[in-house]
Amino acid sequence: MSRTAFLTTAAMLCTLLLAGAAGAQTMEQARAAHAEGRFVDAAEVGVALKTSEGYALAAQALAMQGYVFARDEDKQGLFQRAVELAEEAVRLDPANPEAHIQLAHARGRYAQTIGFLQAVTGGYATKVRESVEEALRLDPDKAAGHLSLATWHAEIVHAAGGMARFLYGATAKKARGHYERALALMPDAKVVCVEYAYGLLLLDEEGNREEARRLLERAVKKPSKDAVDRFYHKRAVARLAALNRG
Repeated sequence: MSRTAFLTTAAMLCTLLLAGAAGAQTMEQARAAHAEGRFVDAAEVGVALKTSEGYALAAQALAMQGYVFARDEDKQGLFQRAVELAEEAVRLDPANPEAHIQLAHARGRYAQTIGFLQAVTGGYATKVRESVEEALRLDPDKAAGHLSLATWHAEIVHAAGGMARFLYGATAKKARGHYERALALMPDAKVVCVEYAYGLLLLDEEGNREEARRLLERAVKKPSKDAVDRFYHKRAVARLAALNRG
């Protein structure tokens, strides 16, 4: 595991504050670090660029660092910082759909650390949906937007049950529709297959078991192109094993 797995939240945030002195950096360097799984390095470079694109990638990288590597006690701080970076990306360029996607992603991750009731009272479900919908308004064919909105519907239906449609307009049908659109746009993406399977199991674990299994098997067969793919490959393998045990 790289050194980034062992950094504390405080150390990472201090590093990010100093990133402006990092010297000449490029988006290519930031993307390369992200692809290699050096998420903190990717965030440092993204922040140093001081562009909407850079801040959006930095937010994505910190959210992944929190999701994949961080200790439970460090996750909330990382996700909160990711929210701040994504907000800056949106401020600098409101027409950047990726900035809205990363704001939705970071807010969703942060909401998971504060509990369902606090997330509801804080309006996080609505904020996440609005950010994704704005991204799709700007780019209707953005696969990440459809995937995010699909999972939003699935998680709200799972959490709120019969009240999901009344409270938020969330439905299983809409979840499936957005999952299918994401899959059509990115048929070879491991993340789409794994998240689609996850959503199906949230909606109806028993009824959708075999369909979820097929999606996970499809994900495992796809080659891993970068660190994110390798992470989702492991998730697919683990979920397949859990389904087989069940």
